[in-house]
Amino acid sequence: MQRADATLPALALAGPTASGKTAGALAIAQALAPALPVEIISVDSALVYRGMDIGTAKPSTAEQASVPHHLIDIRDPLQAYSAAEFVADAQRLIGEIRARGALPLLVGGTMLYFKALIDGIDDMPPADPAVRARLEAQAAEIGWPGMHAELARVDPATAARLAPADSQRIQRALEVWHVSGLPLSHFHTTKKIATGPDGSGAITLFSLEPEDRAWLHARIAQRFDAMLQAGFIDEVRGLRARGDLHPDLPSMRCVGYRQAWEALDVEAATGQLPAADLRERGVAATRQLAKRQITWLRSMPQRQAVACDAPDATATLVRRVRALLAEGPAT
Repeated sequence: MQRADATLPALALAGPTASGKTAGALAIAQALAPALPVEIISVDSALVYRGMDIGTAKPSTAEQASVPHHLIDIRDPLQAYSAAEFVADAQRLIGEIRARGALPLLVGGTMLYFKALIDGIDDMPPADPAVRARLEAQAAEIGWPGMHAELARVDPATAARLAPADSQRIQRALEVWHVSGLPLSHFHTTKKIATGPDGSGAITLFSLEPEDRAWLHARIAQRFDAMLQAGFIDEVRGLRARGDLHPDLPSMRCVGYRQAWEALDVEAATGQLPAADLRERGVAATRQLAKRQITWLRSMPQRQAVACDAPDATATLVRRVRALLAEGPAT
């Protein structure tokens, strides 16, 4: 097996939720060890949050101990974590992992993070807390539909693709306009900034994709049921009990957590948890997430797809990774 160094590609393993990414990544690491140690970089906007373990299907303590993992449990649920922060962290980690003589393996389902790392990110102005506070105060007076109307005045292209109730994106678009004097749509049509020496062209992307959507839908339902049995509702109860979290935070908008929070609102009002409705809505939201993830993946022509519903999916994935590494760097 070829040793790890700066000439090796960083590998990426993407796929929709419940497609078997964690198992696939661990199988790759086991197959390459000990000749080529692997370190996993999580590409998941939910796994960054501490205390959100069951509903995110976070790798277990044993799984994380078997292979070094990065970018897990790095934020409190009260804090945000942006695609730009992910790119900076991932680039740094890729370099550090290679310096240790190991192979970086990026694993997850947050397609925006993958796209930002591989294709680059828009050079937009950073968040401005003062401007954001003013916008929130204005929204409290006129409502988010009114803020959407204001956005339509200064940036009609962005307003046209946002729903009037999409408070987070409306706020960000108005913030960009107030800080820079330019519409958000301007930054989406200008040249992207480079992602650095450990970024774009050095990443080979493998993708776990089902040939039969029914297979994935069954997996999603089974996993959601397993989460409920493992105490997911109690996990969300504990997060609510902190008193400083609310459903508009990025952490609490994660699929599953949003539905559980709303179910607990019903329980608080009526004294009864709508368990069947929670399951139905949670599974439906997760299926919608998987559909969006697959759409993202299909827009990435450089990916190497592996049928995750094939009986030999893991073996096929490992075989293709071995073949790629055996080829060595292009000359």
